[in-house]
Amino acid sequence: MNADVFTLFPGWFGWFREQRHVANALALGHTVEAVDLRASTPLKWGQVDDTPFGGGAGMVLRVDVMEAALRTRYGVDPVDLRARRRVIALTPGGRLLDDALASELAREASLTLLCGRYEGFDERILEHFCTEEVSIGRYVLAGGELAAMVVLDTVLRKLPGVLGDDESAVEESFSEVLEGAPEYPHYTRPAEWRGWTVPDVLLSGHHARVREWRRQEARRRAHGGPLP
Repeated sequence: MNADVFTLFPGWFGWFREQRHVANALALGHTVEAVDLRASTPLKWGQVDDTPFGGGAGMVLRVDVMEAALRTRYGVDPVDLRARRRVIALTPGGRLLDDALASELAREASLTLLCGRYEGFDERILEHFCTEEVSIGRYVLAGGELAAMVVLDTVLRKLPGVLGDDESAVEESFSEVLEGAPEYPHYTRPAEWRGWTVPDVLLSGHHARVREWRRQEARRRAHGGPLP
């Protein structure tokens, strides 16, 4: 996968690329590049935003600035770029990120993530340059950088070989294997601590019973209590 993040703070993604599973993805040939919006702005002194028409607080990321950044990176009209790669704006009101969407994005060969700041994007960016909007929750962040990292984290860990054991990304919370339920409880040594014991089934060595217990516990958590 080739992932590009358009941002005012490209340095933030140096830390992200150092995380073990992300580093594993890069070692396998996938890419995560941070593209500085100020590097290609057509405005003086690195300006990228302006006051909103109609008044109001905050600043809005300009459409001409975003077009210049996308053209410089890809060499095509950003309107046409959507036919070649998925272009996602991180916004509070976008499609909510869940495991199904993460799996969908993990099947893409390339992703472009646009990070807003301040009051967000000029609406024409969303209308004409983006394939969609994605949100990590119904709340507001100072910018899209943290949201972009969350999206990439959920997506990259689904790529083959990134986690070392591919089964780690198959049977986990909200996955298809668990029918969208939260993951079951986990235990490790010691088997007894302060009188708190591990369920006997996990010590039985009976793999079929263990699998059934785990499915039942996942369903129980999904219902928020004992199963009906």
